[in-house]
Amino acid sequence: MSELPPQRPPGFIYSSGTRLAGKALYCEKVPLEQLASRFGTPLYVYSAAAIRERVAAFHHAFRDSEHTICYSVKASSNLSILRLLAKLGCGFDVVSSGELERVLRADRRSAKQVVFSGVGKTAVEMEAALRAGILLFNLESASELGTLSACAAKLKRTAHIALRVNPDVPADTHPYISTGLEEHKFGISIKNALELYARAAKSKYLRVAGISVHIGSQIADLEPFSAAMERVAELARQLRAAGHEIEYVDAGGGLAINYTKQSDDFKDRVTAYAQAIMRPLRGLGVKLLLEPGRSIVGPAGVLLTRVLYRKMNTEKKFVVVDAGMNDLIRPSLYQAEHQIVPIQVRPSGREIVDIVGPVCESGDFFARDREIPTVAEGELLAVLDAGAYGMVLASNYNTRPRPAEVLVDGTSAKIIRKRETTTDLMRAELPALS
Repeated sequence: MSELPPQRPPGFIYSSGTRLAGKALYCEKVPLEQLASRFGTPLYVYSAAAIRERVAAFHHAFRDSEHTICYSVKASSNLSILRLLAKLGCGFDVVSSGELERVLRADRRSAKQVVFSGVGKTAVEMEAALRAGILLFNLESASELGTLSACAAKLKRTAHIALRVNPDVPADTHPYISTGLEEHKFGISIKNALELYARAAKSKYLRVAGISVHIGSQIADLEPFSAAMERVAELARQLRAAGHEIEYVDAGGGLAINYTKQSDDFKDRVTAYAQAIMRPLRGLGVKLLLEPGRSIVGPAGVLLTRVLYRKMNTEKKFVVVDAGMNDLIRPSLYQAEHQIVPIQVRPSGREIVDIVGPVCESGDFFARDREIPTVAEGELLAVLDAGAYGMVLASNYNTRPRPAEVLVDGTSAKIIRKRETTTDLMRAELPALS
């Protein structure tokens, strides 16, 4: 091979110095081949340096606005990653009491920087969040507002709220992760917001504190963000004129990452994103809450997998690997295209193959008709940009234990989640018959 396969600096780069000949893919200063040998495959590997770099890029881009990065826990929720983000000054966006519990276990002090989103919060979840003393509830319906009011009254605790408004702004993304249109289940119509804010202000234990908006995920075009903020800014002016104190604007998340491009211009893109968000809000004096997830951890993680078999059906070539759709469902669920690269750079030809897993489904694939360097049975492949919506969406389908997770920081590589065993999977099951 005359040139290196795709890589993701600073976390994942090809370098010399392993016991293998030539260049091999490293996570920071640790060869991935070494991690696969030590911890087995499939294996999720994350780069602390990549996470730090992206958090720093967000802070720099929004340096002229008072802001809090409320990392979206659903993107990747391992406790060690949450602890790292807490040390970097991040708050958190949670959508369940389970995610809130993860944040509290990672750093209980972070509760004061938690926003609780989601369309179906239960009374039990609301009470847990009230006891934890979170920053803000993002409410999505009149019924939810009533439930929170009752919970807050029961505990005699004030709940600071924002209404998640639906700006009816289309975003060019996969329909499963688009959330900004009136046809979607999320938020309330911006046209009905004034009435619902007035109702909230009458509740003794609710305090109107802000406006929330989120139009979707993996959005590359910045214009929808700007259009949504224009409508939010106008609503903020109307609410203030009606006597409401609007301290926060929660701009949501959704900034896309580039799954196909080798060189990353992330700093430039996040700066342009910041300008699109802040320009409509100029002069309002609000505190900005941001909910990035994928854009921070996506390129900071890879899924390592080993080639089990090569096979051919007539003219069709298959590379069968030991990872399956239960380990990384994005290609099957979203038709997502992750770049897949060999760990070891070696002189070889190229071929067009389907890269598939062992799960008993035709939908168990990572790539179809993909041109890759020719790889042999036993070689290692890395599925790039798997740090977001990888392990968190993993399942035990086919009674397959989920992978281990490893966090690399310089020369240090630490296991942050043990590989499951079949005993783990059946531990909660009780025999119905003796």
